[in-house]
Amino acid sequence: MLSIHIPRKGNSMSTGNYPPPAPDREPEPGNGNYAEAPSTAGTSSAAGSPAPGTGVSPPATEAAPATAPRPVADQPGVTRAGVVWAAVVAALVLLILLIIFILQNQDQVAVRYFGLEGFVPLGMALFIASVTGGVLVAVAGGARILQLRRNAHRARSPQRK
Repeated sequence: MLSIHIPRKGNSMSTGNYPPPAPDREPEPGNGNYAEAPSTAGTSSAAGSPAPGTGVSPPATEAAPATAPRPVADQPGVTRAGVVWAAVVAALVLLILLIIFILQNQDQVAVRYFGLEGFVPLGMALFIASVTGGVLVAVAGGARILQLRRNAHRARSPQRK
């Protein structure tokens, strides 16, 4: 499924479905991982506190209040309506290609089947053959699915009692 990321104010472009960085963290260069924000309290290294940019976080008493995490609803999930819409678009594209194929193959051909004989356009003959093959595969697959469901139901029935 195609996913498009639209950058929001203050965010840089992202490659993937990762959440944006929290306000109190900065990305580490190169790998996209997030390090703890550098300490701004007690920047004097002579006093024994950590130097700026060392990645050491301040003690819990000096920390700023935690911000609430952003809701995951920023990126919409895949919905059934979206999947159906994508399937309809794909089916329409295939139908257009099929119509073009049939229109380009209008030569009359003789078709013989169990003593019956007739003349039909080549594109229609191939279309009819492919639809017939698809129906046969669907019937065989449906019969197998019903068989497996029946066996699964029989296997579960004694356990219910």
